[in-house]
Amino acid sequence: MLYQFYELQRAFLSSASAAASVAAQMLGNPRNPWGYNGFGPSAASALEVFSHAARSRGKPEFGLDTVEVDGKDYPVVESDVLHKPFGNLKQFRREGLAKDAPKLLIVAPMSGHYATLLRGTVERMIESAEVYITDWTDAKLVPLSEGRFDLDDYIDYVIEFLEHIGPGTHVMAVCQPSVPAFAATAIMAKDGNPARPATLTMMGGPIDTREGVTEVNEMATKRPLAWFRQNLIATVPAQYAGAGRKVYPGFLQLAGFMSMNLGNHIMSHYGMFKHLVAGDGESADATKDFYDEYLSVCDMTAEFYISTVDAVFQEHLLPRGLLTHRGERIDFDAVTDTAILCIEGERDDISGIGQTKAALDMVNNLPEAKRKYHMHPGVGHYGIFNGSKWRGQIAPIVEEWIAANRRKSLKAVA
Repeated sequence: MLYQFYELQRAFLSSASAAASVAAQMLGNPRNPWGYNGFGPSAASALEVFSHAARSRGKPEFGLDTVEVDGKDYPVVESDVLHKPFGNLKQFRREGLAKDAPKLLIVAPMSGHYATLLRGTVERMIESAEVYITDWTDAKLVPLSEGRFDLDDYIDYVIEFLEHIGPGTHVMAVCQPSVPAFAATAIMAKDGNPARPATLTMMGGPIDTREGVTEVNEMATKRPLAWFRQNLIATVPAQYAGAGRKVYPGFLQLAGFMSMNLGNHIMSHYGMFKHLVAGDGESADATKDFYDEYLSVCDMTAEFYISTVDAVFQEHLLPRGLLTHRGERIDFDAVTDTAILCIEGERDDISGIGQTKAALDMVNNLPEAKRKYHMHPGVGHYGIFNGSKWRGQIAPIVEEWIAANRRKSLKAVA
């Protein structure tokens, strides 16, 4: 009943949002005399803020039509190059890119938000690389006939995507997918798979959540798995293609995100209100753009969510050397030629300091020259892969790491 109640609430809020938007436009109309006194602009701004917050949202577009490199704009071609039930492989390539430019697979989180949350990450890396990204599908849209999707399946998808792109590909895993990307790298190394990553960059990933414990970690460990199954798992209602599928709904995930920093979100919307009252539409639009992305959420399969909570956050199977794939223990000592870069943010309140770095202590047979750690000062979780510091300071570190390890890696997989 939880999902059905949400759908009823969403329908009501959508109608209220539309009504508020119409009322805001009427109050703001130059021909309306109420629009020129103190009440009119304030009421119109408040209605516009409510309308925006309550609006129904679908999957955002990447919208990367051009990218600027050295002061010149280059067209960008976006295409889906591999289709899978639970996610597609999307490619971005700009005109003017060198034919021998590195191939980079960005593994996006399956954690409530769409892959478009990494729009800024993709946009920056398009400048120097042929970029691919995992474009995960909203689980409520995947028919039950397509089967289940858990952590093992996620790892399989990463491997299949890498095999499709081909040898010499570099991988960047942002946050949660650091675990399956790291696991896929070890499995491919043990199998001698020629498509194993040339480099693996993990950014703010929960490799060992016993380090730098955050509120997110505590929430995932203070209750038994049965509590998560009973309170956070819902059934997709009949109006969706995935009717009957058990999922961790996006709206519940969003509620968790919002509750962690509720005060900041309230102040952001209050700031939007003040900008609108003052006629500063540009600043208000910047806030709107952020929340258009932040409030766009999707469902994940129940089995993936539960298996991740169990293996990563409660049992710590990865750092204990006990993580398995299809029943076989994953041997991280098999990683000998994939150069690994771990990046963390000083103010990360989701994946604490030390959690990602732990991966470097698990690859005992990887030469020290192929291991690197970078902790960036003054950035939080999202600042690692988005914003000005990402574009100007962190992305160049990734590009340098790819360039430094590219030629030797290509020889190794030839």
